Amino acid sequence: MSFFAILLALVLEQVRPLKTDHLVFSSTERWVLWTVRTLDAGARSQAWITWGVTILGPALLAMLVHWLLAWGLGWWMAILWNVALLYATLGFRQFSHHFTGIREALDNGDENKARELLAQWQQVEVGHIPRSEIVRHVIEHSVIAAHRHVFGVFFWYAALSIIGLGPVGAVIYRLTEYAQRRWQQPAPDGSWASDVLRAVSMRAWQAMDWLPSRMTALGFAIVGSFEDAMDGWRHHAQNFPQDNDGVILAATAGAINIRLGGAALTSSEEDDTTASGSSSTPGRIASLSHFAQVVGLVWRTVIMWLLLLALLTMANLVG
Repeated sequence: MSFFAILLALVLEQVRPLKTDHLVFSSTERWVLWTVRTLDAGARSQAWITWGVTILGPALLAMLVHWLLAWGLGWWMAILWNVALLYATLGFRQFSHHFTGIREALDNGDENKARELLAQWQQVEVGHIPRSEIVRHVIEHSVIAAHRHVFGVFFWYAALSIIGLGPVGAVIYRLTEYAQRRWQQPAPDGSWASDVLRAVSMRAWQAMDWLPSRMTALGFAIVGSFEDAMDGWRHHAQNFPQDNDGVILAATAGAINIRLGGAALTSSEEDDTTASGSSSTPGRIASLSHFAQVVGLVWRTVIMWLLLLALLTMANLVG
């Protein structure tokens, strides 16, 4: 069932992607902000309660609906429910328009527009970074986005649906990622989540993403240059500020022989002295030709995991 649900969701998302102002996304934002206003009091125990209600509440509801549909109306209705949730949580089109727009601007030689689009996407100050740095940042952000929107969701959905928990893995993963990201920013009324809640949500996200990030890196290694990707993983993952992201980026750099890492872009709320950075990996300087390589790397990895899941599904049906 997992294979068919993921395949249908990916196809549907390619044909008719959800808009950024869709009810699903706006409702998620309202829910995440409401739990902070209602439950967050700055204490560590309350921070975990706030996180649990925010993440596990919708996940348990999704699982309950899945079981009721499966028992009451049959597994096909449960599959449709899974497809609907995957449609909202999994997919390239939730971020690929940023990648496409910047690539087209660079293809047309309009570097100023490419910088503007990159700044809008990441909400950062881009300045006058050179063309190679534009490409490098776009590739880094796109690879991480592909992991969080596709491979991470793919992993947790497949892993937990196998043991009968339905779509709960996909819901927990996406909500965990979104909540920690949203709570690092001010609410529309200017209020902030407490420091304790932000720390708790980041810790939960790092734990939730630990295994999926390594599975994504392994997938890139298998479909790319395996030896170079594994070498990058072992020796250069620690060069990046975030451990899980560093594993993915180091493996990507080795898989397609590209130099990733270096000075980070500065957010509009930071100055140059607070901007984070990292050491560069070995490899060729980023160029437009790497865009096609990244796209190919990601799609080959998707196909590989889909084939593996299909084989597991067939084995389960035959068994």
